Amino acid sequence: MSRAAATGFRRLLPPLLTLLLALATWDLAVRLLDLKPFLVPGPLRVGRAASDHAADLSRACLLTGGAALCGLAMSLLAGFAAALVFCQARLIEVALYPYAVFLQTVPIVAIAPLIILWMGPGFAAVVAVSFILSLFPVLANTTAGLTAVSSAHLDLFRLYRASRWQTLFRLRLPHALPHLVTGARISSGLSVIGAVVGEFSAGYGSDSHGLGYLIIFTSGQIKTDLLFACVLSCTLLGWCLFSAVSWSGRRILAKAHLEPV
Repeated sequence: MSRAAATGFRRLLPPLLTLLLALATWDLAVRLLDLKPFLVPGPLRVGRAASDHAADLSRACLLTGGAALCGLAMSLLAGFAAALVFCQARLIEVALYPYAVFLQTVPIVAIAPLIILWMGPGFAAVVAVSFILSLFPVLANTTAGLTAVSSAHLDLFRLYRASRWQTLFRLRLPHALPHLVTGARISSGLSVIGAVVGEFSAGYGSDSHGLGYLIIFTSGQIKTDLLFACVLSCTLLGWCLFSAVSWSGRRILAKAHLEPV
């Protein structure tokens, strides 16, 4: 076994052991407490439900994951662009930043029906909810990175008569890149949450539906084993997206010779 494979195995072993311990504890608790399957099904029952409905869960994961990816991409672009505007002048940041905070403080469940009403049910409305929920971490972290440059470095650039654009691209942006990666990691999980919440209200119709629709459908029919499988699928989807963004961020920072925040 190569050194890289051995290192990867050592990193994976603790979480795998923790997962096995959690599953064993779950199964033991269900058996000892004699919990009814419609309340808390055992892991084997949940596994069978996931296997029986693997095709539906796979299609739902693809649809929800596509909406989450679109929402995350939009939040990265919009958050980065807004942060560039905010860093240009303190007055601009003070005037506009509170409205960005508004997106984070208003409960997304409360405004999701409005978005559905304005945009209609379907994929676009779900993407919009995912975008709103995942925007603020990118905006806040990138703004912090762009504006937290030390005064000594700024004075040095002024001393050499650097233009505003040179200061932005050669000083502020490299300093903000680790913060942007941190914001993207946070937003990756929130984008999945936003997509699922959007699907609670939007749905997609009888022919296609995401994980949020399946959660509402299975809870209404008290199919608790399938409901658990849907929730675990949401968790796995969020973990996959978070891992992909984290891996990409580490590669970008390594190529730029920067340390993560």
